[in-house]
Amino acid sequence: MTEITSLLVKTLREKTGAGMMDCKKALEAVKGDLEEGIDWLRKKGLSAAAKKSGRVASEGLIGIVTKGTAGVLLEVNAETDFVARNEQFQKFVKTVSHLALEDDVDLDALKKKPYPGADRTVEEELTQLIATVGENMTLRRLGKLKVQNGVVCSYIHTQVAPELGRIGVLVALESTGNTEKLHELGMSLAMHIAAARPEVLKVADVSKDSLDRERRIFREQSLASGKSEDVIEKMIEGRIRKYHEEVVLWEQAYVIDGKSKISKVIEEAGKEVGAPVELLAFERFELGEGIEKKTTDFASEVAEQLAK
Repeated sequence: MTEITSLLVKTLREKTGAGMMDCKKALEAVKGDLEEGIDWLRKKGLSAAAKKSGRVASEGLIGIVTKGTAGVLLEVNAETDFVARNEQFQKFVKTVSHLALEDDVDLDALKKKPYPGADRTVEEELTQLIATVGENMTLRRLGKLKVQNGVVCSYIHTQVAPELGRIGVLVALESTGNTEKLHELGMSLAMHIAAARPEVLKVADVSKDSLDRERRIFREQSLASGKSEDVIEKMIEGRIRKYHEEVVLWEQAYVIDGKSKISKVIEEAGKEVGAPVELLAFERFELGEGIEKKTTDFASEVAEQLAK
């Protein structure tokens, strides 16, 4: 019997895309023979995951979990919306979201954590799920917020199941005021963020590159007016203010009343909760945002499947 070394397990994993523990089991079952190990995994359907890894995964679910002063957002992608309704997939997203809340880890560290109830890591469990369900899946991104005193509130838009949906928002409010009132405020702000899509918290958070790009665009547009340089500069500054109102949460008009700035809402909230309130941060995840989606017509999809 060939000695089952870590290098042998790694080699089998690279050839098949299966999880480390599954590769080890395969080698143990075939007494260390690499080629037989590949066949063993194929028979179990575990090597199929590697063939699916190149497919675009822009559907899936956003998992969102909060507990007291902490909250987590997790995006797990799959190829089709159908998988988002799969109970195994939903259980995986929920389980990993709760796991992320337990420890202060980044996404890479989360992938290496033991998956509850299995002798596999989170990453290996995902590989197993890919082989079982038959679609490519990815753990795409993880967002976390925490406060010392106060609350972290959440909101899910287009909820598929408890703690799961297509848009998730976290809001971190630092305050020693009434917790119930803080939760009410946090929920309203989270709903605003889901609808208004701010990119940054305050004006100072807007990157110089983004601001310079907007200024260049506004200048080119203003030059066509034929007005003097002084007037053009005033026009540009007006457009910049408008830009801030679009992308900066602090400058946006509150969707609840349509007129109050968010900065004013936070300031006034202190009177309601009984202590000053600071909006520390927010996170907004929208499923599949920024992923280039592959588009094919139905006939092409059928032909592609038949060719396999």
